[in-house]
Amino acid sequence: MELRQLKAQFEAQLSLLYDAEEARRFFELLLEAYESKKRIDLVLTPDLTTTQPERWQAAFQALQQFEPIQYIIGTTFFYDLQFEVTPATLIPRPETEELVAWILNDAPNCTSAILDIGTGTGCIPIAIAKNRPKASVAAIDISSEALAIAQRNAKYNAVNVQFMHENALDSTAMATRFNNQFFDIIVSNPPYVRQLEKHEIQPNVLKHEPHLALFVEDEDALLFYRHIGQFALNHLKKGGKLYFEINQYLGVETKQLMEQLGFTSVILRKDLFGNDRMLRCER
Repeated sequence: MELRQLKAQFEAQLSLLYDAEEARRFFELLLEAYESKKRIDLVLTPDLTTTQPERWQAAFQALQQFEPIQYIIGTTFFYDLQFEVTPATLIPRPETEELVAWILNDAPNCTSAILDIGTGTGCIPIAIAKNRPKASVAAIDISSEALAIAQRNAKYNAVNVQFMHENALDSTAMATRFNNQFFDIIVSNPPYVRQLEKHEIQPNVLKHEPHLALFVEDEDALLFYRHIGQFALNHLKKGGKLYFEINQYLGVETKQLMEQLGFTSVILRKDLFGNDRMLRCER
């Protein structure tokens, strides 16, 4: 089957469900993943064919069901590093890259002890470890499946991160696990989307990404921030910093919570789109 025929199919039919540019991008990503070709190759050699039309059609059907392209391909990029992703993990997002950039900017010569809470693919600690190889980096997650993926991602990107299976909401277990351990930096991108915000979520996210890592109950939307904040007060070194990715609609409320818990110099930062998206608290 000729690849230009597939390209026409993707652009014509997927443009009914997605933005036309996004539909073209899906084809180009699959072209590189399945055929090791780029768009220019198809321009220069229009009669290129594929020996795996069934694989292409399976991807096309998955996209029609709004399955994320990252899950179809099985990888994505974060902070210029490649990561394996599956439906057991959230797909790393650009705003989380901004959070990592903030941390790295604050620690230009980091030899710090760093803990990531709710690591998913491991994108945050792996990106930090890659850019600050002298740091001691650890991470936890409640999902054994996610931890297995994070471990593979750390090995692929040639970094040393200690991954642990733990529930951030189990205060007793967390205190036992990290007894007499203190960190320079604690970071977390916890679940923060309220049930009332589900209508704003795109179908590819709502239908396919893990709800455990996305949603919290409306009545206690800052549940994870409260638990992690209390943990950080007991396990940050003096002058240590706690970083969060946050719900853009709850920036003021999250900042107030951290101040009430006793953190000083709580800074709320906007992302590139002007949304309240990150928080830094000092111990």
